[in-house]
Amino acid sequence: MSKAVIAQKSPYVLKGEKKKYYWCACGESTNQPFCDGSHKGTDFSPILVHNEKESNIAWCGCKATGNSPYCDGTHKKL
Repeated sequence: MSKAVIAQKSPYVLKGEKKKYYWCACGESTNQPFCDGSHKGTDFSPILVHNEKESNIAWCGCKATGNSPYCDGTHKKL
């Protein structure tokens, strides 16, 4: 399995809306933290999230979290 590209060594904290999101798992998207299709031809697939509440979401930016797609602090060890 390939290693994801580290998009940034901190979370993307964004206001979540009640909708579907596709989180970029490969780190190649130019629309971080969301998928733009850059994973095509890799071992990666985006993660679908059905967000049900309007509140801040800490999306993982380092792509190494153990709680995909959410930040768990793993970036502090990179």
